[in-house]
Amino acid sequence: MIANLRLQNFRSYTDETFEFSPAVNIIVGPNASGKTNLLEAILVLARGSSYRAKDTELVAFGKPWARVDSLVDDADTRVIKLVNEPVPGKNYELSGKPYKRLSLAHSLPTVLFEPNNLQLLHGSPDGRRNYLDELLEQQVANYGTARRNYRRILAQRNALLKRAKKPTNEELFPWNLRLSEFGAYIARQRTTLAETINARLDEKYKELATRKTATELIYDAQFPVDSYETHMLKKLESNLAVDALRGFTTAGPHREDFRVLFDGHEAEETASRGETRTLVLALKIIELELLEETRGTQPLLLLDDVFSELDGARRHALTDHLKRYQTFITTTDADIVSKHFTDNANIIPLG
Repeated sequence: MIANLRLQNFRSYTDETFEFSPAVNIIVGPNASGKTNLLEAILVLARGSSYRAKDTELVAFGKPWARVDSLVDDADTRVIKLVNEPVPGKNYELSGKPYKRLSLAHSLPTVLFEPNNLQLLHGSPDGRRNYLDELLEQQVANYGTARRNYRRILAQRNALLKRAKKPTNEELFPWNLRLSEFGAYIARQRTTLAETINARLDEKYKELATRKTATELIYDAQFPVDSYETHMLKKLESNLAVDALRGFTTAGPHREDFRVLFDGHEAEETASRGETRTLVLALKIIELELLEETRGTQPLLLLDDVFSELDGARRHALTDHLKRYQTFITTTDADIVSKHFTDNANIIPLG
């Protein structure tokens, strides 16, 4: 639970302090008043990075540094300092001890629900891959490292493929081997997570939609997950001519996706606007449950301007599930949000 937050030179804030309720906090103000910036600061405090910008972009324009201070769980202090000058960098201080990285054990589990999430079904496969990967990074200690290593090796292999003198399989073998190893690990973790989500999705969707649509989520791995390394390595070698022609790697988890079926039909093609919102809401509630189970503590819930996107029934369904969590909601109209809570919510006016 975050008790308070001080922002210095962070985005649009010069030096501001906020006090938070352990229950629902409604951040209200007109557009461009800093609502999302405040929510972003909470996410940086919890996870160590933003969901929409690089570290250097978080520092107020023309300032050499930014700082985020907070009291967590009424006892632990957390300080994150972002430096742009003279050399870009980031430092953490947790209860007075310095750290260079925010490990999984030191992060705060967080579920973010923001407008782009509503494009999960109809948006690009990259958005769906990121959805699984970001949840896995909050659950599995070494997943973030494996994901970064995979991206680094993939970039190196792609750079070789773009050379005027095309590489041979012998030259690429060390990259192919490591890429296959990390790729297999990522594909297995994603498959396991997708199966876990799928086991809950049908019941959760029916509960929220109050209708009997059968719902299924399927992760489409390119290769059998129990022998993924072998199959991927062979594919990388047999696809060399195609990859060299295109200038990028065509096999691996960076090309995979998941599908959602409604009554056996592709939801991407058949889902209405309301059905899509219900599905995303169901996934976010499942996220809350999974993080609480795997991390052993209640996650923070951040809702960035999505409450108004939901109709009355879905708003009620959401509020029924968020009562147990410290929640931060941004909105331009506090009345739309506050009337759904019987207890007094903490209103934070901006602008």
